[in-house]
Amino acid sequence: MPVRPLPALAAIVLSLSAMLSTLPAHAASKRGEAKRTDTRHASAIELQQRMDAAEKRYRDAMLADDEEAAANATTAALADMKDVVDACGKQRGCSVETMLATYERLLQATPRFDDLLADEGGADPIDESDLDDASVPASANAAALLSEEGQRFVKMVQFNPAVQAGIRRWLTDMRPSLMDSYENYRYMQHLMSPAFRRHGLPEALLFGIMAKESNGKVHVGSRAGAVGPLQFMPSTGRRFGLGDDGSGFDTRYDPAASADAAAQYLSERMGQLDNSIELSLAGYNGGEGRALRVFRETGGRSFWDIDVYNQFPAETKDYVPMVIAAAWLFLHPKDYGIRWPRVSARPAGIVLAQPASLYELTICLGNWGSRDGYLRALRNLNPRWSPDVMLPAGTMLNATSRISWLYRFNCTRGKRLELAQELVASDARTALVRVGDPMPAGTAASATPPVASVVPAVPARPGKPAAKAKTHSVKRGETLSSIAGKFRCDLDDLAKVNRLKKPKYAIKPGQSLKLEGCG
Repeated sequence: MPVRPLPALAAIVLSLSAMLSTLPAHAASKRGEAKRTDTRHASAIELQQRMDAAEKRYRDAMLADDEEAAANATTAALADMKDVVDACGKQRGCSVETMLATYERLLQATPRFDDLLADEGGADPIDESDLDDASVPASANAAALLSEEGQRFVKMVQFNPAVQAGIRRWLTDMRPSLMDSYENYRYMQHLMSPAFRRHGLPEALLFGIMAKESNGKVHVGSRAGAVGPLQFMPSTGRRFGLGDDGSGFDTRYDPAASADAAAQYLSERMGQLDNSIELSLAGYNGGEGRALRVFRETGGRSFWDIDVYNQFPAETKDYVPMVIAAAWLFLHPKDYGIRWPRVSARPAGIVLAQPASLYELTICLGNWGSRDGYLRALRNLNPRWSPDVMLPAGTMLNATSRISWLYRFNCTRGKRLELAQELVASDARTALVRVGDPMPAGTAASATPPVASVVPAVPARPGKPAAKAKTHSVKRGETLSSIAGKFRCDLDDLAKVNRLKKPKYAIKPGQSLKLEGCG
């Protein structure tokens, strides 16, 4: 094939150049637009690469062994993804939907790490998105209660010196109980509040009753036989569907079932008592028959009318303002300098990878993000199980996103799990030895001889319960509240047994206190 002479090629190039010079101006504009399109395309590719890299860092962090480092790394990766989404929104031609899909998929698949890492002293506003229920009137939720329209609880109760005295007690000697009540309630809120909202009852009222009845401890019981977070007696519980569910479990301990029963009970009382919250609470505590009789005999006068008030026992006179006071503080914490404990309470489940008890889980979980650890939360959310019962692998437990996260890190493998298993399996009786017996297997060789074999435990007599302390001699610096906590007593019951008067509960060093009903 003949080669075209160079001058001829140059002529063609010159000809093309001349042609280009005669193109309309809009052709040059199109070239500029194409260049800008290429630039935007390159930027979109760069953003996608950043998103992919952040996603990889996130998933790699999820396989880490250290819980805190993993949470920090995943949070940083999520922050990078958010930056990419924001940049994409400002970039023409970038698909924000695609970027968001990755970001939202990871958020939904794993715990909220901003929640896990949040300042534990910070406020914890209630997230109503956790409590969505199409059957619940919007005016009944906690946010609406703070609005002008939702102030019906505030308007329905009398804020008087008796309630103020109750607030004073909750904010002084009983502040620890108030804080515990709030923390325990937050773990169970998604189980309990929907029932009150469905019945149009203020959530604050539920909190006030629970705080006074049990401090949110599901397994509390009274000497009279009332049990559960809202303290139902057997007969009253049966009227509203509570009791043995056929498996041996008493549903009075179940937070959701007991809240539903309480909502039904209070709706019934308020229907009889002209929507009086005070008289309905008096019926809840002092008997519905008495409340209805007093209401009819006095022509429906207020609970605070002296002729009405004096027909109720001392316990009810104390109960009504204390419940209202706790409910009031639930609605107005900032007014009283309350900073509620921050609680990571987003519901999640745990499927046991191997047999474990709630005690074992509590040990291996640790208390990262919680002052007292997670035994109370696990017990409240799983009231069916005794904490020392070994549950089989595959058991589904109710928990939170944080507990689920900690379980994966600490309770499925590793030294923390081994330590928890060892501690739960330990038996104090095996520490007893007889001098002169052979050294038990596993005893350190450096131990001072002679060492001994295990002394067989002497079985308790059938039917005879283990002995409990019956009295306590008050020591200097102790209060009735601290003694109640030490021996697991109900403060009011302990005061009654020892004939101590409210609100001081005056005791002195050397005084002997009866510990009946303590546990």
